[in-house]
Amino acid sequence: MAPVTITKARKAYGHFEVLHGVDIDILDGEFVILVGPSGCGKSTLLRMIAGLEEISGGDIAIGSRIVNDVAPKERDIAMVFQSYALYPHMTVEANMGFSLRLARAPKDEIKRRVLEAAQILGLEHLLDRYPRNLSGGQRQRVAMGRAIVRQPQVFLFDEPLSNLDAKLRVQMRAEIKQLHQRLKTTTIYVTHDQIEAMTMADRIVVMRDGHVEQIGSPLDLYDRPANLFVAGFIGSPGMNFIPGKISQTGPIEFVAASGARLPLPEECPAERGREMIYGVRPEHLLINQGGVDATVSFIEPTGAEIQITAKVGTTQIVASVRDRIVVRPGDTISVGFDVNTIHIFDAQTESRI
Repeated sequence: MAPVTITKARKAYGHFEVLHGVDIDILDGEFVILVGPSGCGKSTLLRMIAGLEEISGGDIAIGSRIVNDVAPKERDIAMVFQSYALYPHMTVEANMGFSLRLARAPKDEIKRRVLEAAQILGLEHLLDRYPRNLSGGQRQRVAMGRAIVRQPQVFLFDEPLSNLDAKLRVQMRAEIKQLHQRLKTTTIYVTHDQIEAMTMADRIVVMRDGHVEQIGSPLDLYDRPANLFVAGFIGSPGMNFIPGKISQTGPIEFVAASGARLPLPEECPAERGREMIYGVRPEHLLINQGGVDATVSFIEPTGAEIQITAKVGTTQIVASVRDRIVVRPGDTISVGFDVNTIHIFDAQTESRI
């Protein structure tokens, strides 16, 4: 196990720069997830840590050693890919022990470590099978087992669950988290799925356009997003945003572009007349308990809750409710706001106030 320190890391392809001085400190034994939309640079950064992409500037250190110019095989890392990358002509046992055979490890040592990894992952009864005889989840476990037998200082996961169905993804999320709790190896995991990030990570690194937007625990990011992008990216459904400004006179209120007046805390730090964006998560909206009128657009029952999409003026919002309320498209409902759960963002800087 080892900490990973990324200092002002840059990556450019000719004149096109994709990472702009990234700084991240990952603690020894920590499970950190890099998350963001496609093209934000998260997979490129992971490949730079692995040594599969050259670094254009800055430093990457594993433990106390800067590895900018160290070959991938000498970095003491193990990587699990999205595509499994198993050898079809080799058994599960041979696939898992392949890297140890390349390193000329003793046969007894290879067998022992493969069996230990197989027991951790529940693969003991599959060691004689070939990849073509395995399910997607079993293949992913084999790929993880191949990484475990190397006993690396750092595990790297590159969107390993993207090829699995929804139910299997939930199962594999739990298995990977339990594996980390057992091995306590420093883990860096890349995904575009913010649900994966929220449920698995000790800390999340939210990236956009080659920059780090915010680093924090899942609940820190959810409860205290640094800016509009993080607020909208973390959470499903995403946070509702209503444009408007702080009232010029009278009580301190938020005046939406539609004219609706929404409550603000008495100690709101924003200056009067300033253009702002009012943010509230779907589960914090109060339906039919007073407030502003909204017109229902459509309803999505999910079982545990009902998601109601409605319009306040021209602004579309989503509410998540657990009560079995009966509404139909075209109905008018009232939407209330609790000042203890709202977020206010500057319309120009997009920073949270």
